[in-house]
Amino acid sequence: MGAEELDTTVILTHPSNPQTQVSILKYGATVVSWTIEGEEQLWLSTAAKLDGSKAVRGGIPLVFPVFGKKDSGPTAQLPQHGFARNSTWEFLGQTKENPPTVQFALGPENVDPETLAKWPGNDFTLIYTIELTEESLKTTIDIENTDSHPWEFNWLFHTYLNVKDIEDVLVSNLPGEICYDQLLKQTYEEKLPVVTFVEEVDRIYQKVPENKLIQVVALGHPVHTLKRDGLPDVVVWNPWIKKSDGMSDFLPKDGYKNMVCIEPGYVHEFKKLEPGEKYTASQLLYKDHLKFQAV
Repeated sequence: MGAEELDTTVILTHPSNPQTQVSILKYGATVVSWTIEGEEQLWLSTAAKLDGSKAVRGGIPLVFPVFGKKDSGPTAQLPQHGFARNSTWEFLGQTKENPPTVQFALGPENVDPETLAKWPGNDFTLIYTIELTEESLKTTIDIENTDSHPWEFNWLFHTYLNVKDIEDVLVSNLPGEICYDQLLKQTYEEKLPVVTFVEEVDRIYQKVPENKLIQVVALGHPVHTLKRDGLPDVVVWNPWIKKSDGMSDFLPKDGYKNMVCIEPGYVHEFKKLEPGEKYTASQLLYKDHLKFQAV
């Protein structure tokens, strides 16, 4: 048991249960599957490109150095969500046996030169650590400025979580938080006790305290719990019918019923790194009891 390196994928298996696994595509260092005792925890489009021709639709794509499309500034020429998810990362190997842990690395030499030229003169080293326990998956990113000048960036774990029926799902522990609704183009304080889904949802909850656990609850039972470290913002997204229909790599078209994106990141503002400075952040996905937290 442990890490098995294939041509395009690394498979990490827990020593106590061969059906508890995580599969990581080297392209984008994208986690494309995470099972607990054989039960899939992530959603992956059946039309997702796994051949390196396009960023993966589903799993856990990595967003760096920009989240959304910017009209001005150093990242303005980059495509939306940057280049980390479109680059082939170097597999560094297994670093721990139990819990089994692997690492990947990304530097300018791993990025398409034409794309990198749109964010010129910024040297960086990214180390991505993935740790699998019997009931959790922890993903940690270390971003180091190896240049002689400061630069700014966004980071996001674009996590697609698997659910049985989105209309039975709510997301808890966000009331009282400041939210930017990307559909309404408005900023407001979340007043509702939970986030529900009866139409497309695309919101950025800003500067959410780290002691707040984000829980995906289905029919009163928590199915996913997210703990964050160094990730102040939380994106909640479900494309619903029209948006799903417009994405060629989103299949089946009613797949929106079986997924919700809970995406912890640093995206409301840019994070600035001085030369030699390092930023570390992580998300922990795990099973927990229902924990409603007051504002």
